[in-house]
Amino acid sequence: MSEAYRQAGVHLEEGYEAVNRMTSHVHRTKRKGVFGSLGGFGGLFDLSALDYKAPVLVSGTDGVGTKLKIAFMAHQHDTIGIDAVAMCVNDVVAQGAEPLYCLDYLALGQADPDQIEQIVKGIADGCEEAGCALIGGETAEMPGIYDVDEYDIAGFVVGVAEKDELITGETIEDKDVLIGLPSNGIHSNGFSLVRKILENENLNLNTTYSPLTESLKDVLLTPTKIYVKSILALKEQVNLKGIAHITGGGFYENIPRMLPGDLGATIDVMTFPKPDIFSLIERYRDFPRRDMYDIFNMGIGMVVAVSQDEVEATLLALSSIGEEGYAIGEVNQTGEISLVGEESA
Repeated sequence: MSEAYRQAGVHLEEGYEAVNRMTSHVHRTKRKGVFGSLGGFGGLFDLSALDYKAPVLVSGTDGVGTKLKIAFMAHQHDTIGIDAVAMCVNDVVAQGAEPLYCLDYLALGQADPDQIEQIVKGIADGCEEAGCALIGGETAEMPGIYDVDEYDIAGFVVGVAEKDELITGETIEDKDVLIGLPSNGIHSNGFSLVRKILENENLNLNTTYSPLTESLKDVLLTPTKIYVKSILALKEQVNLKGIAHITGGGFYENIPRMLPGDLGATIDVMTFPKPDIFSLIERYRDFPRRDMYDIFNMGIGMVVAVSQDEVEATLLALSSIGEEGYAIGEVNQTGEISLVGEESA
């Protein structure tokens, strides 16, 4: 059976070796509530081990998109797993939930134990940073679907919050203030456009282009920032009315997701710094500047809504936990997201 499968392009022994290598990385993500051992047909988690009175489970699933193509081009696979985790846990914590556990799905053209270990190491790194356990997943060798050096990855995360502590945005009102938490780069959205620019301009991933201070490869593969610890700590100190994770669709699509009714917001784009990678992209853009804020995070990875009388407390709380924050805008009754400031022209 094994030889027949090998002739069909599936390498079982390499798959078994990859699973063995995963074990040490999985073990370091263990947290309270983890139940059972790795390798069963389902991942187990004991919710009763946690001190929640009226728990609500919050789930999120996502992938990395075409950022994977940059990893393929660079032959670098040890951070892409962080991206897969980050995209999920940031969505979960945007509802005020504590991420509990993660499952991953990895589909490959050919099982390479070294490559798989790098990917899973990244997943475990992301889980450690987010405080959630990696309790299972699936690694599927799929020749004919993926080339031998290609793969796809997706994550699934479950979190928990007390029912009366969920952050839904329902209490946001006119004149509330939007506080932005900075991104560390592109994160995991907009890479189809980035790859088009790389191709059209014949840019080299190993070159450091002004105003970058690192190679283009290192900047593009910087893993998505994980906001879990910052948001959960902030939640304990101020009343967070709403949270928006700035992913695909940028400001225009994601901020409205936390606003109730017909409310809108005005964002002053001069109130926060932009990572240098966006200046490089601007150099080659052939589309309206507004679209930059419709595609990329432009330097803001999370936005929280607070009342005006809690702005100072929010900024101080962020500073106390080692996080930056910027008052970037205000909620209004226009029903639209509008940008002001010189760069929005």
